[in-house]
Amino acid sequence: MKWYAAHLVFYFKLKEDNQATFPVSKNIVLISARTEDEAFAKADERARDELLGNDESPRWGGQPAEMIYAGVRKMTTCQFEEERPGDGTEVSYIEMELASEAAIRKFVDGLPVSVMITDAIPEVSFVAVNGIDQNAVVPGRQT
Repeated sequence: MKWYAAHLVFYFKLKEDNQATFPVSKNIVLISARTEDEAFAKADERARDELLGNDESPRWGGQPAEMIYAGVRKMTTCQFEEERPGDGTEVSYIEMELASEAAIRKFVDGLPVSVMITDAIPEVSFVAVNGIDQNAVVPGRQT
């Protein structure tokens, strides 16, 4: 079995009104699977189960809303993918660009800042510190 980090995308949509923006949540969950295809299937099932298990009636801006599962954005193999992740294991990453060092400081401090996500590269390979070549990015799939 290998360990994967699945990036699940959810968003909120108002039930009774149009909206100009959509709050989006990207949840990263660990998945143990034999193959990449199995990992995608398990991640998709996990996300759908999360929606079914949520009995709350979400609200956004004080208005009734629904949480919608958009799909798996990407799947990454964890560092040392054959071993169960433990303390200090890198399980995923997000590549992005910010406009300035001041923007980076705002980002680190948790302040609002515009970010360009750049990790949509179909496949990237890197050499880990221990010299083992590992698959770093697996493209997301629509569900």
